Amino acid sequence: MGDLRIDRRDGVLILTLSRPERLNAVTAALNEELLDVLNELMRDNETRVVILTGEGRGFCSGMDLQGEPGGTEGEGRIQRIHHGITRGGEVTARLREIPQPVIGALHGPVAGMGVSWALACDLRVADPTTRFVVPFVDLGLSAGDCGLSWLLPRLIGPARAAEIFYRAQRLDVDRARELGLVTEVAAEGEDLAGALALAGELLAKSPYGLRRTKELLNLSLDAPGLRHQLALETGIQTMAFFTEDLAEGMTATLERRPPEFRNR
Repeated sequence: MGDLRIDRRDGVLILTLSRPERLNAVTAALNEELLDVLNELMRDNETRVVILTGEGRGFCSGMDLQGEPGGTEGEGRIQRIHHGITRGGEVTARLREIPQPVIGALHGPVAGMGVSWALACDLRVADPTTRFVVPFVDLGLSAGDCGLSWLLPRLIGPARAAEIFYRAQRLDVDRARELGLVTEVAAEGEDLAGALALAGELLAKSPYGLRRTKELLNLSLDAPGLRHQLALETGIQTMAFFTEDLAEGMTATLERRPPEFRNR
């Protein structure tokens, strides 16, 4: 595909933003390529883990303001910019909604829309060059960009999110890890290798357990209260008792060996 490279490896799908000459700035075409793949993943039972990364010196420098924003020919520029931002936000939503855990492999600049996409991942492996750049209010924009004003407060709390947004802060990898935005720090240039190692760890887990846990985590973010979430958890947990993988997991624990899950 044009601006997106796809690599499949034994249950892992690696999606690489591939516009290194523009630090993987997001175009309308890249948005649509990503959405095509993410929509397919909604019904893909073979792919167990997804990795999102960027080619070259950075993960993603945000929306390509020099590129074509998308939309329909004949629309005004405002309408077309609105369309481009909407489609970028749809990528954010799809990264959360696909059943597979998503690992971000981060390096270099993670800016603008790229921050939203990185934070939409379930886990993030970063190398020491990683910089989260949230420049919006310095540019005359709001920090409500492709889900960022929803994601960041839920990850680090509203007060810290406000500080980052209002002061247009840049976060190095140490600060990002301190805030809980980074799962692991890899050696320089080894973020993808670190993400693959983490994916291998997840592949050894119960497929049902991982998918349903992601589903519950997403639902909890908008849950009206504890009792609502308890009802959801009880239904999903009860179904687990009727799976062959539960019997395998229990037996393997008793026999002190790694389980061999078959997603049955």
